[in-house]
Amino acid sequence: MAEVTRVPLQSIAKGSLMKFWLGVLVGAAVASAVAWFTSRPPSVSVETVVAGEGANPQESDAVFVDYVGMLEDGTVFDESPPRSPDIPEAIADLIPQGSYMQLEGVVPGFREALLQMQEGGRYIVEIPAELAYGATPPPGSPIPANADLTFNVTLHEIMTTEELEARSNQINAVMAQVMAVEAEAPAEQAPAE
Repeated sequence: MAEVTRVPLQSIAKGSLMKFWLGVLVGAAVASAVAWFTSRPPSVSVETVVAGEGANPQESDAVFVDYVGMLEDGTVFDESPPRSPDIPEAIADLIPQGSYMQLEGVVPGFREALLQMQEGGRYIVEIPAELAYGATPPPGSPIPANADLTFNVTLHEIMTTEELEARSNQINAVMAQVMAVEAEAPAEQAPAE
C-alpha cells in the first residue's frame, strides 16, 4: 500500500478568522453603497436660503414666485418679469407679488422643488437634466440638450384653485367699481384756444 505523505497544518493566528469575516462584511457594505448611489434615480436638490412659513403647496395649487434660472456656467436663461408699475392702486394689494404658475404646468423637477417650499421662503434649486428638459429643450431656448439647471426661487404666495378664483372675482369687482366711478365723473373740458 502507498503511503501518503502528511503535511502538518499550521494553526490559524488568534483573531484572524474574525478579521477575515469583518473584511468580507465591510466589502459587501461598500459594494452595496456604490450600487445604491449609482443606480438611484436623479433627484432635485432644494437648499433653503431663508425659511418660509406654513404649509407646502399641493399638486393642484397655483404659486406666485420670483425666480432666476441659470445654466451650470452661470448663464441666466430665464427670470420672472418685474412687477408692473402700471397696476392700479385700487387692486395693488390684491395682486400677489411674483409670477403666477400652476404646479401642473412646470417641468417635473421644478414641480418637485416647489412642493418642498413654503410661503416667504427663498431657495436654491438644482434640477438634473432628466427632470428638466432632458434632450429636448424648448425650441429657440438658450438651454442646451441634457443641461442641469439651477434656480434661485422666492415663493411669495400659494393659492388653491378656489382661492385663486375668489381673488380674481374680487379684483374684477374692484375694477368694475373703479370704472363705474370714472364713468360718472364729469369729463374735463378742453381749454378754449
